[in-house]
Amino acid sequence: MSSAAPFVVFGYGSLIFKPPPHVVHKVPGFLKGYVRRFAQSSHDHRGWLIGLQDPGRVVTLVHKEDWDLFSGSDAFPDEDIVWGVAYTIDPAFETDVRSYLDYREKDGYTMETMPIHGVVDGSETIIIPNCYVGRKDNPSFIGSEPLPELARRIWLSVGPSGPNKSYLYNLADAVRELAPESHDSHLFALEVCSFLRIRYKTDDECASEFS
Repeated sequence: MSSAAPFVVFGYGSLIFKPPPHVVHKVPGFLKGYVRRFAQSSHDHRGWLIGLQDPGRVVTLVHKEDWDLFSGSDAFPDEDIVWGVAYTIDPAFETDVRSYLDYREKDGYTMETMPIHGVVDGSETIIIPNCYVGRKDNPSFIGSEPLPELARRIWLSVGPSGPNKSYLYNLADAVRELAPESHDSHLFALEVCSFLRIRYKTDDECASEFS
């Protein structure tokens, strides 16, 4: 019998609502000292701004100290806890799942290992999973953008995996369902901006709400 540690991957974006295959166990968890931001261009899955050669936006993890360098347009610069899901993969399919994830996360993401905190039987514990991160030196990283501008881009962009706004709505719903404590002000504010855009057909209300 193999004594190798199981392959555990932490999902904080689309992996929450579209999990990898061959999962044998999953548990909500959170990462300290990082922010989840729509700071990564999506040239593949979530497509292009309609009428313009400009890619959509998806989330990445950024260390809080690094994000401070980009957070001039961030209405919520001080949060540093990211909720997600830690998935344990069936060892018999580890190689296949690694290949699947490498392809799925090919647009600027690299795998890193980091401590994820979880709550088991009322006590906090640490899980050490793998996690795909769009580091700030990758070519698809774009940093912070004003919420109204970001919401407009997400609202209009469409790709092979569907509308960019569906990614936003699915992620917001999934994060709410993870745990009573799970919250993400940046994510939920973008969702509000998108709903305001539906109602008012303009970005002005979003700018007023979060200025």
